[in-house]
Amino acid sequence: MRVDKFLKVSRIIKRRTIANEACDAGRVMINGKVVKAGAEVKIGDVIEIQFGNNTTKIEVLDLKESTKKEDAVNMYKSL
Repeated sequence: MRVDKFLKVSRIIKRRTIANEACDAGRVMINGKVVKAGAEVKIGDVIEIQFGNNTTKIEVLDLKESTKKEDAVNMYKSL
């Protein structure tokens, strides 16, 4: 699954276009490497996202094409 789609489906970022822009600006890293929006995400990957001065670090637990709001938090674990 593409990283921009994962961020949107898991509701970490509300819109896919915003997730896409964050990736293109170099604010998203997978396993320590800066990635573009089309980078593939696998279960077990660690994603780091910079929101201004804050950094959010999560581990991917599940990949789904779509999900309900209640189930979205089960797709990742905060580190």
